[in-house]
Amino acid sequence: MSEFVFLYRGGVIYKTPGEPERSPEEIQAHLGKWGAWMQELGAKGHMKSPGAPLEQASKLVSGPKKAVTDGPFAEKDLVSGFTLIEAKDYAQAVELAMGCPVFVAGGSVEVRPVMKMHM
Repeated sequence: MSEFVFLYRGGVIYKTPGEPERSPEEIQAHLGKWGAWMQELGAKGHMKSPGAPLEQASKLVSGPKKAVTDGPFAEKDLVSGFTLIEAKDYAQAVELAMGCPVFVAGGSVEVRPVMKMHM
């Protein structure tokens, strides 16, 4: 088994530009779908860490002088949350991501393999 990170963009809290506001009932229903999907991943042995939604506020520390820049940055690059999963290979990880409720709200899932480090 290999580890993969699902990086979520968009969704209920982080709407893409032009999306309508959602009612509290719609938000609760959508969050229920997330809970069910996460439970299914866990029951099938794929959940390594449920991760969490992320706040929009961010600071970028970069360069040799460790300059600090306030975010958030370009909306299309805004990561709204993450999950760490296990899958037999990349294809299975992508297949698991296809069940994510973020798509209903116009969001996306980036599937990234976790590099194995041997120390």
